[in-house]
Amino acid sequence: MSVPDVRTPGPLDRLRDRLRLPADWRTRFRPQAPDGLSSRLFLLTVLFTLVVEALILGPNAASFHERWLLDRLQAAELASVGVEALPYNAVDEKTADQLLRIGGVSAVAISDQGVMRQLLRAPNLPRTPDFIDLRRKNSGARLVDPVRTLFAPADRSIRVRAAPRYRSGDFIDVVAPAEPLKQELQAFLLNSLLVSLLISAVAGGLLYAGLAFLVLRPLRRVTRSIEGFAADPNAAADPPSDRHDEIGRVERELARMQEEVRLSLRSRSRLVALGEAVAKINHDLRNMLTSAQIASDRLADSADPQVAKALPRLERALGRAAALTRNVLDYGKSEEPAPVLDRLALAPAVAAAAEDAGLEATGVKLVKAIPARFVVHADGDQLHRILVNLMRNARQAIEGDATRAGRRKGAALGSVLIEAEIQADRSVIRVIDDGPGIPLRLSERLFEPFVSGAGADGTGLGLTISRELAAAHGGELRLVETGPTGTTFELRLPGPT
Repeated sequence: MSVPDVRTPGPLDRLRDRLRLPADWRTRFRPQAPDGLSSRLFLLTVLFTLVVEALILGPNAASFHERWLLDRLQAAELASVGVEALPYNAVDEKTADQLLRIGGVSAVAISDQGVMRQLLRAPNLPRTPDFIDLRRKNSGARLVDPVRTLFAPADRSIRVRAAPRYRSGDFIDVVAPAEPLKQELQAFLLNSLLVSLLISAVAGGLLYAGLAFLVLRPLRRVTRSIEGFAADPNAAADPPSDRHDEIGRVERELARMQEEVRLSLRSRSRLVALGEAVAKINHDLRNMLTSAQIASDRLADSADPQVAKALPRLERALGRAAALTRNVLDYGKSEEPAPVLDRLALAPAVAAAAEDAGLEATGVKLVKAIPARFVVHADGDQLHRILVNLMRNARQAIEGDATRAGRRKGAALGSVLIEAEIQADRSVIRVIDDGPGIPLRLSERLFEPFVSGAGADGTGLGLTISRELAAAHGGELRLVETGPTGTTFELRLPGPT
């Protein structure tokens, strides 16, 4: 006997009971993983904003670096102007040095008309100062200078040259320690980075919220509609939104396609049921036709002239009924077997098909214009069916032409010409008859099921099946021309290898 699992309630369970939470509160309130597209969109937004901020940060750092140097230059220049403007010996050398060092420089020199004057002599430096000439506008060097300052040693100095602003002269040179510039540049970059991160987060959040409202939410609705339709095509779907942008068009087009598929599935289910019924009816009908054919064969031995007169009509009716059941069953197959390709001599295949199609010298005769030893690459049985269908249609069209009824007995009613040639890598077979042609209203729909251009004797399935067989070979069957002087069909098959 199994022992029931009795678990002592824990603190969380007692808290659940006190707050009256549902039993599955852990699962219901568990943080859900962010949607894949949503999280990627948010990260990409933040990343792109950071890239833009980085592209802006470089020029800003270069401007800060140059502005800091210019401030030192201008401070030293103003101090030098003040010192030189005082009366001679009014300021001692120590006081002058202190005034010049107020600008944060350790050496000042003025060049005037090619003569260099040292206003503040530089102390002994551990290394040669790096030279920066602010008179030359080199964008690449301006972007590199802040990087060099950030990674420079603590005892680095910078010698800066610029045109004087408050006094005459060719240029002014100052030497300043780089460590204060480095510290201020680091603080500037840190503040800029924090501001950039804040801007990126705010911009990314706002952009994500806008895209989530305008794009992600409609896409989720479209996704739910597709998943619901896949699970149950007949279930009622939510109506599309009334948006007029691309997403609204997608929703309406999806709803239209789902309705078409839904109708197609309903039609297919009805056709499947109808096909099963037709298959059963055809089976019984063929048994009845077999019995009728046996009875017709027995009637052929009768000496009664009335029976002999009616017998041909009975045989034709039985033949049409048998052909109809055979074609319906052939068309109702889920798919034709794949063709087994072989090299076939065309002339014997045409002769065998003409015999089965009922072509004969005293009725509709066969005329061949086939080159000697012409070979095609095809399945023998399927090629036979294609040729029989084309020739039988041609014969029925010629025999149904009322203008030929008065021809002399024993003379040919018409002819079916078979031509063949090689075009590029294709074997081209043409079936040409001299019948009355196919009406224009039928020629445009000739290859559709149950559309017959051969009169009352046609079932409307022969050409449909023939075109499918040709396509299975990698070829095509098409109507080339039709008119009062005849009809031409063209069968194109891959050439023999």
